[in-house]
Amino acid sequence: MDVRFPTSLEQHGSDAMHTDPDYSAAYVVLDTDDGLKGFGLAFTLGKGTEIVVCAVQALAGLVVGKSLQDIVCNFRGFYRLLTSDGQMRWLGPEKGVIHLATAAVLNAVWDLWARVEGKPLWKLLVDMDPKQIVSCIDFRYISDVLTEEEALDILVKAKEGKQQREDQMLRQGYPAYTTSCAWLGYSDQQLKQLCADALQNGWSKFKVKVGADLEDDIRRCRLIRQMIGPSNTLMIDANQRWDVAEAISWVTRLAEVKPLWIEEPTSPDDILGHAAISKALAPLGIGVASGEQCHNRVMFKQFLQASALQFVQIDSCRLGSVNENLAVLLMAHKFKVPVCPHAGGVGLCELVQHLILFDYICVSADLSSRMCEYVDHLHEHFTSPVVIENAHYIPPKDPGYSCEMLESSVKRHEFPGGDVWKLQIKK
Repeated sequence: MDVRFPTSLEQHGSDAMHTDPDYSAAYVVLDTDDGLKGFGLAFTLGKGTEIVVCAVQALAGLVVGKSLQDIVCNFRGFYRLLTSDGQMRWLGPEKGVIHLATAAVLNAVWDLWARVEGKPLWKLLVDMDPKQIVSCIDFRYISDVLTEEEALDILVKAKEGKQQREDQMLRQGYPAYTTSCAWLGYSDQQLKQLCADALQNGWSKFKVKVGADLEDDIRRCRLIRQMIGPSNTLMIDANQRWDVAEAISWVTRLAEVKPLWIEEPTSPDDILGHAAISKALAPLGIGVASGEQCHNRVMFKQFLQASALQFVQIDSCRLGSVNENLAVLLMAHKFKVPVCPHAGGVGLCELVQHLILFDYICVSADLSSRMCEYVDHLHEHFTSPVVIENAHYIPPKDPGYSCEMLESSVKRHEFPGGDVWKLQIKK
């Protein structure tokens, strides 16, 4: 299904490259003979969602008729089936639209599996034997930097103290940062009010969109730094706006506001460019974060090998499925790069919280320099919306992957026939 929310009307989600996003999703529902359902989605920005839906439909023949038990007993094989069809793989492989569609389908299977087990996805993963987790990962193309044996060793070593970390997450939650205060299309008055409200609600880590106009960026970043004070954390995000030299020059001018990182400074495919930016900004104490925009595990391998990132960003559906994220989390741990997931978009907070909880409990066992993005948009459309307390993600308790939308929301926002879009067309 093509489900779209008109967030562009109020400039929610706006940045230097995506000035009028309508947070949307290709929404997948798996029906089973016994009445259980699995839900998955791929996040988009409006136009083109119908293309992802077509790709999902093209993959359906590889899924329909299979049993959940057969899939999960050989999840690696099922992953490879979806990504290696002799004709469909020509459209990727594991990139772009076909990558998004594959992730939506695979994540719906994970959701179904967790529901069958009566556990939230993070708990399903945490309770798995390390060998079972490794068996879900396709090591093809990444075995030169992470072997099955290395992955298993990481997971086995992290078993020490696992229960204590799980208990800690249940008590305290996982630390978050907010991007909701500083979308590029917001006015100064709105920005000030949102920062003041966020500070009052316990937020201490803020991300600001930059990249459209240098002088305006300097002014806005100074304003936000003044609002949040010198001791709180500030990050900046250019959403791929610059060339390499331009990124270095622009961020150097913004160094006065002491950003922790510059996110997506250039093309998400430019590994050497990220490495050059990282090297140039290191003396300023500014790191580089990237990895949300449809990167697959093979590109992450190269980013890590090139020391191009100080912070790894995963994405619950644009990067790929749970299977692929497991590989990235393990590689990031091996290269000692902290994971700070991206979650700006409809449903992404709901999904990515499961991955980051698993990372802390079963892989990294470390919270230093780690936090997960939060945006305060559209959670009311989900049956199990994300819960934030004192700027921390509280572990979800409902079975599944938290991405089931309310039927009423789907009906109203389905494109182009939903009531919301009929109203927009009339306007």
